[in-house]
Amino acid sequence: MIIAGLQKLTLIDYPGKISATVFLAGCNFRCPWCYSRELVLPEEIKKQPKILEKELFKFLEDRKGLLEGVVLCGGEPTINKDLPNFSERIKNLGYSVKLDTNGSNPKMLKKLIDSDLIDYVAMDVKLPKERYSELYSKVEDIEKSIKVLKENKIGFEFRTTVIPSVHTKEDFLKIAKWIEGPKIKYYLQNFRAEKTIDPKFEKIKPYPDKYLLDIQKSISPFFEVCKIR
Repeated sequence: MIIAGLQKLTLIDYPGKISATVFLAGCNFRCPWCYSRELVLPEEIKKQPKILEKELFKFLEDRKGLLEGVVLCGGEPTINKDLPNFSERIKNLGYSVKLDTNGSNPKMLKKLIDSDLIDYVAMDVKLPKERYSELYSKVEDIEKSIKVLKENKIGFEFRTTVIPSVHTKEDFLKIAKWIEGPKIKYYLQNFRAEKTIDPKFEKIKPYPDKYLLDIQKSISPFFEVCKIR
């Protein structure tokens, strides 16, 4: 497990909790619009400064009583077989744990939930079901993860980054019908054109706010909560 970054304080990444964010390097996706290339591409990971586990846990020990939660993100955290033990050590310090995931490892996701090793999940839904093969060949894994979360054993949300040249309004209607539910929280996130895996995305302008508001209005009936971030 490679710890490639630590944000020592965040008020927005874990709903309702003062938290730190741990960035784990490595990912099984290669989304061309991804702006975390230093956590995804092997040649970039090599250049990224690393944090030793003992340094991270010393920080978390020192911040007990000041921080409430820890966000585990990447890259893709669930590709690490040691993630359950890692999360358990964080939980044993008294922290709540939020997992950010692409949903490609439903077995790991279920294990973490059933073992009470995480408390909240944010899962990226990157494309409509019919288009997922553009990124990942095993769409059935994505569907299994959606089903695991819909069992409502812990808090969770779905989210999609809205990207010009990739998504249309019709795509979001398809996504909404795929993941809909009376207790579902779904968030639209506007694209940021910075240090993307495919440099051509750095030249793309994000959609205007009105475009996202139009999408939100059209799909809100499918969810308990549908907001723009």
